[in-house]
Amino acid sequence: MSTSGSPPASGRLGTAHILFLIVAAAAPLSAMVGTVPLAFAFGDGAGVPAAFLFAGVTLLCFSVGYAVSARRTGGSGGFYASVADGLGRPPAVASGYLALLSYNCATIGLAGALGYFTQLVLAAHGLTVSWEWCAAVGLVLTAVLGYREIALSARVLALLMLGEIGVLAALDVAILVRHGVHALPAASFSPHTAAGPGVGVSLMFAFVSFIGFESAALYGKEARDPERSVPRATYAAAALIAGFYALTSWLAVGAIGPDRVREVAGKQMGDLFFGLGDDFLGTAGSTMLQVLLCTSLFAATLALHSAANRYAQVLAQDGLLPRTLAAEHVRHGSPHRASVWQSVLTALVLAGFAVAGLDPYADLTTSMLGLGTLGIVTLQALAALSVLGLRLRAGHGHWWKETLAPLLGFAGLATSVWLVVGNFDMLTGSPSKVIAALPWLLPLVALGGLLYAARLRTAHPLRYRLLGTRYTAAPATPDLSPAPSGDRHARSQ
Repeated sequence: MSTSGSPPASGRLGTAHILFLIVAAAAPLSAMVGTVPLAFAFGDGAGVPAAFLFAGVTLLCFSVGYAVSARRTGGSGGFYASVADGLGRPPAVASGYLALLSYNCATIGLAGALGYFTQLVLAAHGLTVSWEWCAAVGLVLTAVLGYREIALSARVLALLMLGEIGVLAALDVAILVRHGVHALPAASFSPHTAAGPGVGVSLMFAFVSFIGFESAALYGKEARDPERSVPRATYAAAALIAGFYALTSWLAVGAIGPDRVREVAGKQMGDLFFGLGDDFLGTAGSTMLQVLLCTSLFAATLALHSAANRYAQVLAQDGLLPRTLAAEHVRHGSPHRASVWQSVLTALVLAGFAVAGLDPYADLTTSMLGLGTLGIVTLQALAALSVLGLRLRAGHGHWWKETLAPLLGFAGLATSVWLVVGNFDMLTGSPSKVIAALPWLLPLVALGGLLYAARLRTAHPLRYRLLGTRYTAAPATPDLSPAPSGDRHARSQ
């Protein structure tokens, strides 16, 4: 039983719960296993830890401005609310549809990766299970947890996060114990290495490894104290992820050797950290890394599934999607219909790739994750720009929180967008011209959003004026629930 007019699911989440939700979306273990070796091999090698640190500082600057926006919007509505507050309704509609596309693509890509890597891990231990069945089991679990209250998902993600961070921390300690101070080579942060050839590629992989950390601003109405917990969780996530990525990649450089890391990573690629696990933690440690890679991918799928649901709900509440998707479950307080819709969409896409006989990783995961990543980084840049828009509109504001920090964040994120577009073939690992053209979907979707906003402004001025207002500092909150048939025409005028 459900209703779109049921009381909000407030008070379920504290700062720690939101932190687990957003760190899970970044998938630290998956980033270490899948992204860092690529950055070592194709980027600036031993300078990768400095790239993670730079990306972390940039995103902390972004977080300062985003916190200003989150406090004004009550920590709800994500990028849609932030852009509506700072840049106006047409850009907000465009950003809302971009967010829907990006988070759904990222979720689908992660579901494919979950099936692919689970199949490989099981095969390594003598079990033959197709990637389709592995992905199906993960999708069913995601659908069940996504349908229920968000606090349950947060508790599950907390357990999974402790596992994957714990095994990486154990690897870090083992490297330190064996190599001592030599495990932290100064060369990684020397200007010659950190700014050497390939630094742009390293920065690209560094920025994309943070994807999902900004999603705290989707859980405001489910938080006990959104004006405090949402900014705090965002700051904590940026600092935790940046510190963890920089330290672990730095220790990997120390374990392999600054002069050898590019060559070794180029040969071993995705097996690099499994090899380190086997060397420093033994066979049991390597096996644990393999198992926890699968749980890391499941955690990331669940976290981004939850984010995609909430964007669908937000847009449905403002009439930009069918209003049935705005419904909240009476008991769980979850956007359960949006969750079912997202699960069905993911299942259909996975089934389509399976029937076509396409590779779940080379064809599905890389393309969907690549497109989703580019869209989310673009939205982060727009969110930083929206804080500057607030500052210009008000004519005054705090020099750091509302001017310099968001400006620095925007500059770094705009650079990241440029790097991702310029290296999209490397990010996806595909030479296909079709996949190379995928970034064009983002401006097309944004243009469609702008045109739809223009149509609403002319044909339905009341609906247009109400777009995004439920998230502003002083919201107008008229009833936008579906009207009886006799009132619908009047309400739309």
